[in-house]
Amino acid sequence: MPVNHIKSLRSITIPKEVIRHVSSRTFATGGKAKKGSKGGAAADAPKASILSKEVKSTTVVGAIILKDGTDPIVLPDSEYPDWLWHLLDKRLALSELRRKDVETLPYEDLKRFVKLDNRARIKENNSLKAKN
Repeated sequence: MPVNHIKSLRSITIPKEVIRHVSSRTFATGGKAKKGSKGGAAADAPKASILSKEVKSTTVVGAIILKDGTDPIVLPDSEYPDWLWHLLDKRLALSELRRKDVETLPYEDLKRFVKLDNRARIKENNSLKAKN
């Protein structure tokens, strides 16, 4: 009996527009209006902040890691370790490190060069083994 129902479903014709609409992948918008929908600029305008400027400048809003905790207070720059300010500094790529003299590289750059060079050699050896 189920086979008969499947055969009857196969004979139904579905317009291409319906298939395109059903088969297209979309993501949830979280209740926000789509671009170009009714509502215009009011829906696209940034929302006013609930927090005052004073609170924003003295605390790290949203960095709470405990349920009962409070937002951490921003400390003066002198209270943070020196290495923190160098985290976003650009580091040299392997090609640039290879162009420089290894004898004159600072310790950190030399350590990075050895790590990147080893990684490149391992990748090359693995690709050669995969081809054979």
